[in-house]
Amino acid sequence: MIYSENEILQYIEENDVKFVKLTFSDLKGRLKNISVLSSELAVTFERGVRITAKKIAGFEAANGKDLFLFPDAQTMTVLPWRPQQGRVIRMFCYIRYADGTPFEGDGRYFLKKAMKAAVSAGYCFRFGTSCEFTLFRKDDKGIPTKTPHDYAGYCDVAPDDRGENIRRDVCLTLEQMGIHPVSSRHESGCGQHEIDFNTSSALKAADTFLSFKSAVKSVAESHSVHASFMPKPLHDDCGNGMHISFTVFPDNDFMEERTSECGDIIKNAAAGIMKHIREFTLFTNSNVNSYERLGEFTAPRDIIWSDEEGSQLIRMNPDSDNPCIELRAADCVCDPYFVLGLMIYSALDGIVEKLPLSEKNKGTERLPSTLEEAINCTESSEFVKKYVPSNILDVLLKFSHEEWAEYSSAYNKEAFEEKHYFYSL
Repeated sequence: MIYSENEILQYIEENDVKFVKLTFSDLKGRLKNISVLSSELAVTFERGVRITAKKIAGFEAANGKDLFLFPDAQTMTVLPWRPQQGRVIRMFCYIRYADGTPFEGDGRYFLKKAMKAAVSAGYCFRFGTSCEFTLFRKDDKGIPTKTPHDYAGYCDVAPDDRGENIRRDVCLTLEQMGIHPVSSRHESGCGQHEIDFNTSSALKAADTFLSFKSAVKSVAESHSVHASFMPKPLHDDCGNGMHISFTVFPDNDFMEERTSECGDIIKNAAAGIMKHIREFTLFTNSNVNSYERLGEFTAPRDIIWSDEEGSQLIRMNPDSDNPCIELRAADCVCDPYFVLGLMIYSALDGIVEKLPLSEKNKGTERLPSTLEEAINCTESSEFVKKYVPSNILDVLLKFSHEEWAEYSSAYNKEAFEEKHYFYSL
């Protein structure tokens, strides 16, 4: 249900809401929030809440200027894992400077611009995600271990699948938040699970993804297990990916004049993604560990497409009645707003330029094999520079260079990855 600001204020009065979490993500795609008393929300809608930008990863791009959080009333939801007396609600926020102009590093603003560009070009996009995570046991002191929660396999059932009740609770929690998963199952890896979501607008899909991650972490904690979205938590087992599906079709206002083009739109869009994917792999696969997953098991490495199961970058059947493109490279530690935005821009490039789609299972290019290679691809990309503001891109590249340098000089690289990714992602 979508609320207006006045309806939210009324809801607070009638439902014993005491706190409001103002939620946003940093430039590494990690959720952040500030809590305000519900009695302050009316003022917050009008004036926002100031944050110390220099303490947020990537927000130093604001160059010392004050930044303010403005809640998006349409994203209000109750947090089911919080107390029912003195309830807590949450809203995603837009981030603005003191004069009201948007902060360039606000991912939601970046994605909305991409959505508007698509509409202006006469096209509509809808996105869905399939997200993987791994559950691990904790020791007697409650510290996460590298021992998987179970040793079940793909679509196994209880008692081999020990995560069945956890997935159930995650799905029920999401339903209480107004988010409706399509399906859930045990995946191929030990302790690995997947939950799938229907397509929606790009902004809603990105918000849903971050809400999902928050719910998984909270529910897992209540079951005394550790949930990790680390792309490759176990070196000898399947990694955790995120498959992003999308459809694109002419906007209704343009439908009549574009009917003859509909059969080619999906092919052109896929060709655009394949043309630019190396340039924005740094966004879909943002850390050192991401590249240990690519090329392993069925995670893609080659930039090819197919309508069959396999390790291709894109899976689709362009000749079906309802064609859908599935990008299989991304993982769950990306910033979804920038990823979906860049997917829209690259697909639009393919559509506008009428880029031809390569033959099925044919292609010579490969995704970057290391974070360093991904950095180099992004640094030389005119496509990325066209859409990602320079101050934001400079900060993101700085982060990535520092991470690669620190990893390269680490004596124990496995300990480096465990410290930086296993406990926090």
